Amino acid sequence: MRRRAWVGLGGNVGDVARTFAVAIEQVSQLADVDVRAVSSTYRTPAWGGVVQADYLNAVVEIETALEPEALLAHLLAIERLNGRNRASETRWGPRSLDLDVLAMEGVSRASAELELPHPRLAERAFVLVPWAELAPGFEVPGMGTVASLRDSLDCSDVVALP
Repeated sequence: MRRRAWVGLGGNVGDVARTFAVAIEQVSQLADVDVRAVSSTYRTPAWGGVVQADYLNAVVEIETALEPEALLAHLLAIERLNGRNRASETRWGPRSLDLDVLAMEGVSRASAELELPHPRLAERAFVLVPWAELAPGFEVPGMGTVASLRDSLDCSDVVALP
């Protein structure tokens, strides 16, 4: 069964725009994954209390036959290929690439590996602004639509890149 899923991209180390392009191409080459749409890229302030450079953020809509945990495993491998070493970094600290499964159509779950929908997405304008470009009416289970979640936040510091 193929389902739509949304993947958040973030990074603030190195040439992030190039890293995004490479990562999106790598996602598109995964078996049983088709990239359907890519949002604009946004500059956003760092989140999580660690002093660091601004981030770039975007969202990719895919269609996949992969189970969520298999998709996550592939995304973590793509992070590593693009220079991310989760074992040596500070939580919410600087990183070359962060790939998060935000939601998958028809899937709600909480496991040790993955929670869907992403547990903190309703707090994150840097996720909701680009995601609302792609799927404003998507109903996030138990939360509301992507657009309504975006509209409930101050998004003034989420700036689209030209």
